[in-house]
Amino acid sequence: MQRLGTDYIDLLQLHAFDARTPLEETWRALDDLVRAGKLRYVGVSNYAGWQLMKALGISESRGWARPVAHQVYYSLIGRDYEWELMPLALDQGVGAVVWSPLGWGRLTGKLHRGQPLPEGSRLHQTAQFAPPVADEHLWRVTDALDAIAADTGRPVPQIALNWLLQRPSVATVLIGARNEAQLQQNLAAADWTLSAEHMAQLDAASFRMPPYPYYPYWNGQFAELNPPPVAV
Repeated sequence: MQRLGTDYIDLLQLHAFDARTPLEETWRALDDLVRAGKLRYVGVSNYAGWQLMKALGISESRGWARPVAHQVYYSLIGRDYEWELMPLALDQGVGAVVWSPLGWGRLTGKLHRGQPLPEGSRLHQTAQFAPPVADEHLWRVTDALDAIAADTGRPVPQIALNWLLQRPSVATVLIGARNEAQLQQNLAAADWTLSAEHMAQLDAASFRMPPYPYYPYWNGQFAELNPPPVAV
């Protein structure tokens, strides 16, 4: 903190679940830091639903600082967050801090159906590390983004970010601009709002049927008992 030139940190997030350390030890240490004024808030990153609920249960039962943020992967080509973590976030009041909102560079407007990767694209080096996505699913989403970009005059990255900013439980998105122009373009995504029609178009293009045990609750009478947090 001395190197950062500050007396406190606004939000400290655990980067991953540590199965080798009892959660009671972890959250007692975090609570001590909050009580000492070193931290304002605590959060987690990339937790499974049961892991986050366990952390919430331990912290609340002992009167410790509870996680208020969950850093997660969520994008138009990766909506798995919606199946369990989004309902949990809405129920427990945990805001989503979205990483890789442009799908590891796939939603920057540089990828198009039937065309090779552009020269100099970082995907040439990083595709193997990126969250997986089926080719046809990717092209359905990029086709929809291209169509909306033509309709609105907005850049594809702004559209993808704007869609995320309108999703339930999303508190903020983390952008990874390479230069000032990209930074300014991405920041401008917060200055306007996609229409309901365009949101529905992106919802349809990016939808994938959830796996068990989630899919019974996304259609039929089950959905009436436990409605999904977003339209499908």
